[in-house]
Amino acid sequence: MLNELENASKVVGVKQVRRALANGQAKRLYPAKDADPQLTEPLARQAAEQGVETVWAESMKALGRACGIGVGAAVAALI
Repeated sequence: MLNELENASKVVGVKQVRRALANGQAKRLYPAKDADPQLTEPLARQAAEQGVETVWAESMKALGRACGIGVGAAVAALI
């Protein structure tokens, strides 16, 4: 399911995802399982409250790769 991030409109990173959730733009949330839970859990809760589907990525490295960036990513969202 991470492959849909390659060509879709997305935001990457905690600040960008937080903003997308706050603005009601996020369609699907992708937190990484190995990211700091203090960063990902509040976003996952907020997504659940808004009815936004959450799909957990296996690792920050895999999520970063799926987003087309050269570093790991804690969280991303489709917009």
